[in-house]
Amino acid sequence: MGMTLAEKILARASGRDVVAPDQIVVARVDLAMSHENADLVRKSFLEIGVARVWDPSKIVIIFDHRIPAESEKTATTHKAVREFVAAQGIKNFYDVGRGGICHQVLPENGHVRPGMVLVGTDSHTTTHGAFGAFATGIGATEMAGVWTEGTLWFKVPSTLRVEVTGEFRPWICAKDLILRVIGMLGAAGADYQAVEFDGPAIRNMTVASRMVLTNLSMEMGAKVAFTPVDETLLDYLRPRTTEKLETIGPDPDARYQRVIHLSAGEDLWEPQIACPHAVDNVKPLSELGEVPVDQAVLGSCTNGRLEDLEIAARILAGRTVHPHTRLIVIPASQQIYRSALRLGYLDALVAAGAMVNAPGCGPCVGVHQGILAAGETCVSSTNRNFLGRMGSKDSRVYLASPAVVAASAVAGKLAHPESIVKEVPCLVEV
Repeated sequence: MGMTLAEKILARASGRDVVAPDQIVVARVDLAMSHENADLVRKSFLEIGVARVWDPSKIVIIFDHRIPAESEKTATTHKAVREFVAAQGIKNFYDVGRGGICHQVLPENGHVRPGMVLVGTDSHTTTHGAFGAFATGIGATEMAGVWTEGTLWFKVPSTLRVEVTGEFRPWICAKDLILRVIGMLGAAGADYQAVEFDGPAIRNMTVASRMVLTNLSMEMGAKVAFTPVDETLLDYLRPRTTEKLETIGPDPDARYQRVIHLSAGEDLWEPQIACPHAVDNVKPLSELGEVPVDQAVLGSCTNGRLEDLEIAARILAGRTVHPHTRLIVIPASQQIYRSALRLGYLDALVAAGAMVNAPGCGPCVGVHQGILAAGETCVSSTNRNFLGRMGSKDSRVYLASPAVVAASAVAGKLAHPESIVKEVPCLVEV
């Protein structure tokens, strides 16, 4: 019997020839990632009473949620984690100014490879399925156990496959596709399932766009999510690692719980918007009417990559942010920040009236760098729009693609990019 990609990886990591959905396995962990919540993991680890972590070379810690420290409490947390990292000999530590958002820093520094089991104390760890890894979020107590033994038990998930054919229409992108899928299936539509995205439309995507799909799959309950391990991915990974890379994929006779077929051209006519206060409250842009926006946010682990900054810069070039709207731009990493500087994207955005924040999670976590006041409305390229997610519980957040965010910043209201720019600008291949 053939296996899906999730089943293949868990079978190998648990020392089995074959696994099937709902079986319980104990798998070897290849990489364990935490951000500032490493302090919670640290406290649980110390309670276990083991002197040393199982393998410091397989632990990566990245500060990204509250950087630079916005309070004395956060600064104290950072200090405690720094001291623990030094004492344990954890070399893969990305402090303030040296990394960025964890889900961007891991792949661009060669920490993620196909076939790995990767766990992180962040729900959007599913992002790394774009690199062929069985990658999932876990709690701090679970991570303390991983730090101790290097293993973790899993229930083998069943798999949902999403096959996408055709070509995307102008101004439609990966963010619109995944919002459409989440809107179709609902917030629990892939609960504890693996999701495989494949098909010609997926294989034509950049790695950055594929990361959008796996990142947001968590918002429909996915345990893990994957895009193809193909030459596009391997070309991205080869300059970033000296480790051997393998091509891994599902068997032709793998069994799926469900297969969904979509056409990029026929099923996605216009930008998709996740409306307050749920990611699965998805509607086509044309159905929303006039929605004034006080703030537009471009960034996050979903859409803070170079191609996202480029499309926004090309839309805003020679234009200005609406006088009643604020535009906040947050590159996903230091590397992306520097590339965007060199290519002139940040200059174009700042000239238009945007404010560029330090690489990190920013207002997406609702604690700093642009949180909302009561009564304010935001359009954001981030991944969640829950009640109070970005500040006041009396504010509203709409989730959209980077192009819609940029166009809305110019218009001062939710806007289709074609209302601002008539032709779609070319994008970099990254």
